[in-house]
Amino acid sequence: MTTPVTAATHDWRPILKRRVAIVAAVLAFWVVGIEAKLVYLQIYQHADLVARAGRQQERTQPSPAKRGDIVDRRGRVLATSVDADTIYAVPTEIDDARDATRKICDALGDCDQKDRLSMAEKLGQHKAFAYVKRQVAPDQAQRVAALNLDGIGFIKESKRFYPNKELAAHLLGWVGIDNKGLSGLEYTYDPQIRGKAGTIMVHTDAKRHAFSRFERPPTAGSSVELTIDEYLQHIAERELRAGVIQNRAAGGTAIIMNPHTGEILAMANEPTFNPNAYRDSNETERRNRAVQDLYEPGSTFKVVTASAAIEEKVMPIDTMINTHPGVIHIAGRPKPITEANHHDYGVLSFEDVIVHSSNIGAIKIGLRVGTERLSKYVALYGFGHPVSPDFPGESPGIVWNASKWTESALASVSMGYQVGVTPLQMVTAISSVANGGEMIEPRVIRAVYRDNRRFAVQPKIIRRTISADTAATLTGIMEGVVERGTARLAQMPGFTIAGKTGTAAKLVNGRYSTSDYNASFVGFVPSRNPAIAIIVVTDSPHGGPTTGGPVSGPVFKRIAEATLRYMGIGPTINPPSPVLVARHDDATDHRTTSGATASDAVISLVADGPPGTVPDLRGMSAREAVRKLVKLGMNPRVVGDGFVVSQEPPAGAPIDGDAVCRLVLQRWPSRQVVTASRP
Repeated sequence: MTTPVTAATHDWRPILKRRVAIVAAVLAFWVVGIEAKLVYLQIYQHADLVARAGRQQERTQPSPAKRGDIVDRRGRVLATSVDADTIYAVPTEIDDARDATRKICDALGDCDQKDRLSMAEKLGQHKAFAYVKRQVAPDQAQRVAALNLDGIGFIKESKRFYPNKELAAHLLGWVGIDNKGLSGLEYTYDPQIRGKAGTIMVHTDAKRHAFSRFERPPTAGSSVELTIDEYLQHIAERELRAGVIQNRAAGGTAIIMNPHTGEILAMANEPTFNPNAYRDSNETERRNRAVQDLYEPGSTFKVVTASAAIEEKVMPIDTMINTHPGVIHIAGRPKPITEANHHDYGVLSFEDVIVHSSNIGAIKIGLRVGTERLSKYVALYGFGHPVSPDFPGESPGIVWNASKWTESALASVSMGYQVGVTPLQMVTAISSVANGGEMIEPRVIRAVYRDNRRFAVQPKIIRRTISADTAATLTGIMEGVVERGTARLAQMPGFTIAGKTGTAAKLVNGRYSTSDYNASFVGFVPSRNPAIAIIVVTDSPHGGPTTGGPVSGPVFKRIAEATLRYMGIGPTINPPSPVLVARHDDATDHRTTSGATASDAVISLVADGPPGTVPDLRGMSAREAVRKLVKLGMNPRVVGDGFVVSQEPPAGAPIDGDAVCRLVLQRWPSRQVVTASRP
């Protein structure tokens, strides 16, 4: 019997509706979820995702700029930059990192086991860029290029090169692999010399395969012109090295400076190093002793003591000082102070105290000067503070606060102990005496070339240390040191030299050594018209004498002789006399002193004018003219060398107080016509 089919049994529509509704709800929820996620990603996380995509798809590397050249005062290159090949890799394009490493190292020829492991690790990373080896030699780059490996490429980088190797190494400094100055002038003027870096950008696809490369070229840096003269630098280094070897010394320093402008013409240190391979040297070899090493100057500092006494009119230079018996006891000092080698000089004049470098005499002068006045001149000469902005690593020195000076400290400072100075500070102070009493900031930068323009650096007068009269008096005393005192080995035929020797025991483990000394000599030449000031400091000589005169004096002499020859400065003692030829008033000569050269200068000699007027100094040597002006209370300013060819103010002009008289000097040939006017 068949069961009848009812309407309720076949009512499937509600079920379908429910199922459709469920599916629709699920789909709607799914769509809403996707839309919400898209909104979240595209709006709320947009910036972060873009940045992440950039990091994944782009790799940016800086392209260092070519550093500007460093040249000497005559334009000769001391430091330059050359193009060098740097090998880079796109590791994602390298299938077998070990095989690529083996082939590259075989081509380079200088890989050790550590280099191989490091290279294999770089090439095996999942990156779009990696350095393989930077700044390789041209032949190495050619051999690697010949391999034609996938994922290996080359870019040009700037590599610093010092063509003269060790020459002026401490002054120039060196540059690291990333083209940044790390020492010396390369570090000090790095922002100007370095230039502006470029950019290398590598684009990769989703599988990190590079498909494009963009490069923005860098901008070259500024070139720097130094006050250094390459030839004089070579002379200073050569003679300093010879002196260090001859005296079996631990090292030394020599500086040549123009006392009128503060320009450093040479700065030498021994031992030295090659900045092209600075990693092969040690810290001692790389240290710039001229500005970093402190030493007690010893007797060279007696110039400061003497200048304070003369300037403050504590005692005239003919004052007699009793140094007998060569020993002095100072209150609060356990041991007495003695003369060097236990000399007993007896009674000496103020001048001879400096000439013979008497410790007892210097102490008695210093005690008369007193703490307040002596500390004042120590500061005026620049001790205790850096003296040049060109050396950020320059030591300021050690000078005690005057409030802490005891009588014992005053005695020590008077003879050059208990004060720490650098060679640069000492030659700057002596240059102040040489130029008539002005402290001029020492510098090694002469000009900077930027945007095809030359920006010259002008001399900077910091302050007046002593009067011109005091400077002239000190010069005469320092001439005696060389002529008949402790520096006779520094004498040069045909020239007068003003200088001072110094010998100071070194502190070793808190006690003064009996075998290690700093032996120094500082001076200027020609003494009455100084062209150069030179300091030589020898560290721990052990080859015989240990004092400044026999150790550093001959080095000074050899450097000065070569420098004066190079500069064309003739003898100042008994120079070749000009031929005097009288002419009548109607005789004419169209050559004028304003346009004359050293070979055709014509000078008219006339009698001095009435009292109170400027004399006619034309035709005189610099020494004669300066002495005459000083006697009249005028301040001489000398330009050039040889004999006076013009002056300002002119002869016959009234003398106005402490007026300045500018003298222009020129050299004459062996046969020179000098005309004398007749009335």
